Amino acid sequence: MINCLAVSGYRSLREVTLPLARLNVITGPNGSGKSSLYRALRLLSEVAQGRAVASLAAEGGLTSTLWAGPEKFSQAMRSGTYPVQGTVRSGPISLKLGFSSDDFGYAIDLGLPTNSGSRFGQDPEIKVEAIWTGPVLGRANLVAERRGQFVRVRSSDTGSWRESFSSLAAFDSMMTHCADAADGLELLLLRERMRAWRFYDDLRTDRDAPARRPQIGTFTPVLSGDGSDIGAAIQTILEIGDADTLEATIADAFDGAVLSVGERFEVEMRQYGLLRPLAASELSDGTLRYVLLTAALLSPRPPELMILNEPEASLHPDLLDPLARLLTKASEQCQIIVVSHSSRLVDALGQYPDSNLIELRKELGETIASPNDYSSWKWPSR
Repeated sequence: MINCLAVSGYRSLREVTLPLARLNVITGPNGSGKSSLYRALRLLSEVAQGRAVASLAAEGGLTSTLWAGPEKFSQAMRSGTYPVQGTVRSGPISLKLGFSSDDFGYAIDLGLPTNSGSRFGQDPEIKVEAIWTGPVLGRANLVAERRGQFVRVRSSDTGSWRESFSSLAAFDSMMTHCADAADGLELLLLRERMRAWRFYDDLRTDRDAPARRPQIGTFTPVLSGDGSDIGAAIQTILEIGDADTLEATIADAFDGAVLSVGERFEVEMRQYGLLRPLAASELSDGTLRYVLLTAALLSPRPPELMILNEPEASLHPDLLDPLARLLTKASEQCQIIVVSHSSRLVDALGQYPDSNLIELRKELGETIASPNDYSSWKWPSR
């Protein structure tokens, strides 16, 4: 489980260090930085897939995603005694992302390019990467580090350092190029764990949504990001997953309704009083979205981390309490981060003793998080 998430220099997240629990709820008013935090998590996961630089380019490049305010705010600026203005920098311009758990931690530092003569001269460069054991980075527990083009890995047998790369390209991560089962085992393990993180923010329910169409079904223990394989995912839960919890979840939300899957792997819902089941094409947007969330959260192959962005979208308020119960049940199998601006869902989740509420607000354009535990994190230096 991730115990700490750190972001520095990304959009409104000048410096944020969040303590995480098994079930985490991130909330705040519009414009407080919820979407930026969600994007930062996606960007972190894309490092392990070799897509981080391309993702930043799609957002407008590093200069468009960097924190736009001063490096630091003085007390006089925060009190309004002096206007907000730029100061002499004490550190390099950078975008930093990282996380730590009880067993491993990882951080990456991306900076401005040095090859200005290239047609790709606007691409960000990976300046530093580090992997360590335990919750906080230190000299003794560092197991792999990248500085510029040079990568070294510590041997798990002897504890000595071995050069892994001497000319790693600035757009390649050591996570994708230096992981092997011999000397780079920690890199390999952490990379595969990060690749398995799941994000759900685009579960379509419109009239032309893929989830409303018949499908060709195969075993589907993981619902796709757009929900196009919902029928196969539900049938997989019925056959090799927790079918009893699925049945109870749907009955809890829809007054005793029952889900089934048709011959062409189209989701069907039988409701009390109706003589035939309703096909997915007939379900309301809110009903279909709840079914999609159920399939995602009751996956027979739960990830270590699942992130949901505004799962309450399209849902009737009466479905928010059942959704909170579903999220809490799912958090027994995997760590969950929910980004939401629904006060009712946030309040419902807050009733559970193991939930962790993270509230965001804006101050002088900067996202301020509560709680924000700087003492639990240390960035690798350039």
